[in-house]
Amino acid sequence: MPDKQLIVHDIPPVFAANSRVLLLGSLPSPKSRAQGFFYGHPQNRFWPTLAAVLNEPVPARDNIAAKKAMLLKHRLALWDVLASCQIAGASDASITQPQPNDIASLLAQTQIQAVFCTGAKAYSLYQKLCLPQTGLPAQMLPSTSPANRRWSNAQLQAAYQKILVSV
Repeated sequence: MPDKQLIVHDIPPVFAANSRVLLLGSLPSPKSRAQGFFYGHPQNRFWPTLAAVLNEPVPARDNIAAKKAMLLKHRLALWDVLASCQIAGASDASITQPQPNDIASLLAQTQIQAVFCTGAKAYSLYQKLCLPQTGLPAQMLPSTSPANRRWSNAQLQAAYQKILVSV
């Protein structure tokens, strides 16, 4: 496993005043940070899963504008729980010294009524670091990471259908 590095999140959240659902990861992976946008690893199944649930074409991997447009069209906001942490590579299990993003401030600028965390680590970090400030409980969705192959594409799509109830 690589040595831990201090990572400071510098990808801004995607949201609009009319956003109703917030999707939260833990922290952008090294591939996402290199791309400058969320879920940038070519094997991550987030964008294909979301596109299937929303009945939209899958945006091209490097088409950040299309990804943002798809989110905003469906009143979705996207960000991460952490503003910074120590982490080894992309291993959520290695996270130490987590510092949360100001989720409460984002919520105050939107109509968000539901929060979904894309994986167990994002969910546990939200519960510990953000829920006391937001007062808005989150629901846990399965991770779309390439490391999570226990879930088939069909199972991921079925699980992510939950987000439609709130938009």
